[in-house]
This record gives sequence, structure tokens and C-alpha cells, in this order.
Amino acid sequence: RDFSPGAQAANALGVGLRLVNWLADLIFPRRAALAPNLAQSLNEWIALPEPDAHEALAQARWVVVDVESSGLDMRRDRLISIGAVAVQGETISFADSFDIVLKQDAVSPTDNILVHGIGNAAQREGAPPAEALLRFLHYLGKSRLVAYHAAFDEAMIGRAMQTYLGLKFKRHALDLAYLAPALFPSKQRSLDDWLTHFGIPTFARHNALSDAYSTAQLFQVSLKQASLQRLQTCVQLNHLERAFYELSRMESSAS
Repeated sequence: RDFSPGAQAANALGVGLRLVNWLADLIFPRRAALAPNLAQSLNEWIALPEPDAHEALAQARWVVVDVESSGLDMRRDRLISIGAVAVQGETISFADSFDIVLKQDAVSPTDNILVHGIGNAAQREGAPPAEALLRFLHYLGKSRLVAYHAAFDEAMIGRAMQTYLGLKFKRHALDLAYLAPALFPSKQRSLDDWLTHFGIPTFARHNALSDAYSTAQLFQVSLKQASLQRLQTCVQLNHLERAFYELSRMESSAS
């Protein structure tokens, strides 16, 4: 081993460069290696214009999303399926929906399959993850997202986007868990409680598309209430949801 000052300096420089590269990968993750056609598709989505924050609620397209996963651990469990339904103005567009299963290298445990019903064959024969996620991106466009307990959906989709596309998917989803009680003052309810309260039918709970459709109906009711309260723009709805979220956090920390 060479212990000369020059060798020690070179070794220290090498260690420093590795540390810099590690930090760079942590802060600015490298994009996954994509086939040229997939990379082009991703770049086309990235280039799409963002919607106007002050767009009228009556004109905006919202995409209500729900996911199924291999479990509830947002850091470790895998995204299995995405279901989504678009809401334009106050109207649910039945033709404007999305449903896909991502191919799994390892099938989720039996008790997990019993929850969402996506069996061994369906998981193994799903769409390649990168292709599935790109199809979702192009379905979504740059429309606004809506979900119930959105943090989970955001985390599962975001981690999959990072893993398979190298994309930092940082799109905030309007969370009905906070918007609904802000518009209909009451104690916070579960999604099932809200659906029962408004008589919204559930066809297949824990099926991503079915849950997205039920959540879209709850959002539809919320939009009508927002209109009655003279909320007219998307940014006003976002501000109401954020305000109730912050209020909920303050109340939780005080109790």
C-alpha cells in the first residue's frame, strides 16, 4: 500500500468524490434508464403546461385517484394498482376513467390479496411498471388530483414514479378527508361514514377504480356545496382544504 502524501491525498479526494456523488444521488436522484420511446413519452408529459391556479371550479378537470398496494407501509410496500375517475365541473365523466395493474415481481401475501382481490395471475400479468405509470401520467395530464387520505396515495404513486421512471412526482392531491368536513362541519369521518351519510353506493370496496368512483361522487357533492358557499376557483378550494388541515393539526397537538 502506498502511504506517500500524494497517494493519501488522492485517496482522500476519491472518498470525497464518492461522498459528493452519494449526496447528489440522495438530493437529485438519477433518472431510471428508460427505453428511448418511454423517455420521450415522459418528456412529453413533463412539457405539458400547468393549469391556472385560479381556474374556475366549473371548468376544471379533476382526477380522483385511489390505489391498491401490497400493504400499508408507505416506505416499503409496493404499488399494485391505480384507479382514477375524472370530474369536470360538477360532472363525473364515466368515459374518462383509468384502471391498471402493475406487474409484480413478487406476488403479495394471501391476506393482502383477500383485501383487494388482485390475485397471483393478475399481479404477474400486469403491465410493466414504467409503461403503466406513463399511461397514468398521460391520462392525468397536468390535471389536479383528488384523493381521500391523500398522503398514502401520493406516497405510493410517488415512490413508484421515482423507482421506475426516475421522476420526482410532487403533485399535491386535494384531500377529501379535510375538504369534506370543512364544507360540511362535523367531526372527521371515515370514507365509509361519508359515503353512508350521503347515500353513495359502494360496489367493490378496496378495488381501486370502484373506490375512486365512490370518492368521485363524494367530491361531486363537495363541489356542489362549495358552489353554495360561493367558492368559485380551484385556489379557493385548495386554501379551504389546507386551512382545515392546519386546524386539525393544531387541535391534535393541543389534545
